[in-house]
Amino acid sequence: MFQPGFEVSTLSLLKPDEMVDSVYEIDLKRLKELGICGIITDLDNTLVAWRSCEITDILAQWVQNVRAAGLKIAVVSNNSSARVQELANKLGVAYVAKAIKPRRKAFRKIADEFKLTPEKVAVVGDQLFTDILGGNRSGMYTILVTPISKQEFIGTKIVRCFERFFVNRTKKA
Repeated sequence: MFQPGFEVSTLSLLKPDEMVDSVYEIDLKRLKELGICGIITDLDNTLVAWRSCEITDILAQWVQNVRAAGLKIAVVSNNSSARVQELANKLGVAYVAKAIKPRRKAFRKIADEFKLTPEKVAVVGDQLFTDILGGNRSGMYTILVTPISKQEFIGTKIVRCFERFFVNRTKKA
C-alpha cells in the first residue's frame, strides 16, 4: 500500500547534507561554524582506495588538519577488524570495524566516546546506503564523497547503480 509521506522521508534519509569530490575538499572551518566537533569517516574508497593499505602523505596531513581545526576523528567501517585496526592505528584515530552500517550502533559508540551529541558529529563516506543512511539515521551531519577508486567489492558495484538513481533524485529534491 502506498504511503504518501514514505517517498519524501526515505529520500531525506538518503540525502547528504553536502557532496564533495574528496575529503580534502571538506571545509573544516565551516564544519566548526556549524557546531560540528567530530568527524566519523568511512575507510575504503573514502580515505584509501579499496584494499589499499597505503597512508599517503596528503591523507596523513588531512588528519592532522582535522585535529588542528579542533575536531575529533574516527573511522567506522564495515571491513574486517584487522584491516581497519591497521589503518586506524597508522592514522592514530579511534575506530569501529565490522560496523554493520547503516545500523546506528557504531555511529553512536563513537559519538559517546567523543562525548558529543549526534548533531555535533559529521559522517563522511562514499556510499549512500551505508555511510549517509547510517549517519542520517543517527541524526548526524552527512557528507558524501566521490569514491577514490572504481575498483571495489562486486556487491558494492551493484549497489552503485541504485545509488546513482537516488543521488540524481536527491539533487532534484
